[in-house]
Amino acid sequence: MTAEIISVGTELLLGNVANTDARDISEKLSELGINVYFHTVVGDNPQRLSEAIEIAKERADVIITTGGLGPTCDDLTKQVLASAFGLKLYFSEQIADVIRGYFKKSLSGAEMTENNLQQAWLPEGCTVFNNEWGTAPGCAFAVGGKHVVMLPGPPRECNAMFNACAQPYLRALSDDIMASHSIRVFGRGESAVEHTLRDMMNELANPTLAPYAKEGEVLLRVTAKAKTAEEAEAMMAPVVEKVKTIVGDYVYGVDVGSLEETVFNLMRGAGVKLAVAESCTGGLLSKRITDIPGASGIFLGGVVAYSNESKARLLGVDRALIEKNGAVSRAVAASMAEGIRAATGADIGIGITGYAGPETAGGGSEGSVFTALCDCSGTYVRELHLGSGRARVRTMAANHGLDMLRRRLTGLPVE
Repeated sequence: MTAEIISVGTELLLGNVANTDARDISEKLSELGINVYFHTVVGDNPQRLSEAIEIAKERADVIITTGGLGPTCDDLTKQVLASAFGLKLYFSEQIADVIRGYFKKSLSGAEMTENNLQQAWLPEGCTVFNNEWGTAPGCAFAVGGKHVVMLPGPPRECNAMFNACAQPYLRALSDDIMASHSIRVFGRGESAVEHTLRDMMNELANPTLAPYAKEGEVLLRVTAKAKTAEEAEAMMAPVVEKVKTIVGDYVYGVDVGSLEETVFNLMRGAGVKLAVAESCTGGLLSKRITDIPGASGIFLGGVVAYSNESKARLLGVDRALIEKNGAVSRAVAASMAEGIRAATGADIGIGITGYAGPETAGGGSEGSVFTALCDCSGTYVRELHLGSGRARVRTMAANHGLDMLRRRLTGLPVE
């Protein structure tokens, strides 16, 4: 099946709000084997929304809308869609009671104005998606072989309702099972990975293999269609193993959430404690580790030593070493990692120093970064040239610190 996502909201067109709903839904639809061919964004205008729906009816099997289900006068998605498919709206007393209950229980008895009951009007014959995360229910219906799914706009509500309600509804439209595995790769770019796997990808039909560029890494998705989950799994297993063999130790995990999650699990399993000294990353690596629940079990602490003086005072980096080599150097990164490990008693210390840019002190090269790892066996340093873009440089520098940890904990070459 093919799908079109219509995102409704003038705030999206004005750029006041990022359209993360379409991104998140597209990713989930690909896991269901539904191809998304079009994204459409339309403002809170019934005429333009009606025109967008008429176009979508001609080119998609499934139309998914986000937004326009709320209580205000510009929330007209249900009305316009019902009209486009020749359906009448009915007032659901059950949904009205749910809305009243939500105000009483979840909004601390806040006044519920009458316009909130606009959300209780629904297309006749639809499947109702109860909203346990807000007030606006979603719904789905089918007319003339076309399936329509309506979801609320707020991302928290939209994602939760898709997972709990829309996904089972869409999955039931096919007798086949769609299953997938995500292979995470760090250390090679999307073009290099695609070039390496191109012949394999072209030969595959079911299962399929596709690359996706993520921030600072690459995701490879293997997807199979079969009558049972067991059959799909059997089809995917040899493909996953072949990809791991071809890409090698750049693969850091299968069906894992992130590089930091992988490192966290490795450290917890090994009973290893970590401390981090950061300069150009400004605490980003520490943040990513401590974003994970239970991080206190493996993370002892971090220091953002941005100035030369703080590197000397807080981490014990020799001032003469900085004077001789510069703050952005192999020697200083190593000393930072050694200093934070000694100061905290950690098993492993990480040190990061570099020029994030665009302006650099002393004429340093933007994107020039050194990441170091120190443990009982010695100190290892990577020299990196990460190009331009302050946010990108900082993200990639933190990624390399995490990758050094992953490699050290799995017995792979670190530098």
